[in-house]
Amino acid sequence: MALDGKKIAFLVALEGVEQVELTEPWAAVEQAGGFPVLIGGGPGSAEHGATVQAFNHLDRADTFPVDLPVSQAGVEDYDGLVLPGGVANPDTLRTDPEAVAFAKAFVEVGKPVAVICHGPWTLVEADVVRGRTVTSWPSLRTDLTNAGARWTDSDVVVCTDGPGPLVSSRNPGDLPAFTKAIAGVF
Repeated sequence: MALDGKKIAFLVALEGVEQVELTEPWAAVEQAGGFPVLIGGGPGSAEHGATVQAFNHLDRADTFPVDLPVSQAGVEDYDGLVLPGGVANPDTLRTDPEAVAFAKAFVEVGKPVAVICHGPWTLVEADVVRGRTVTSWPSLRTDLTNAGARWTDSDVVVCTDGPGPLVSSRNPGDLPAFTKAIAGVF
């Protein structure tokens, strides 16, 4: 299904995003005719020329230029949101009130949101997983359950029990199913 020029926000902290969880969904959005936009959250994201340091697990990988800091991004300008994982990335985002508010607004207005691995931490902080079925990296199970979500161990979950679709996956091994699901939902 073509995204027909839709703009998809990718919200990440300046350090700690799992590179493949950023680059593969990004490529899937582009291949489907969409326009991904890299939104920076957390400390330093509003600085001119900010870059994101990605990781391959614990090893530094490539850097990516931030298109826009979250402080200047409006939910109304985007058709969907992707929250990649990596441990440090969502851990930083969930401490940034602007990043949390940005993610929460997507859910509240019913726009599609996709999260992978540790990405759901930002949604837990935003208090928007209650009553939703999700999957994640296994260590987030208790956090998600305590936040009211129904956690399941599956390669991809597309939950439509809420204001908008929520796509979730567990880890980089699930990226083929995740990218297929987001291309269809977005």
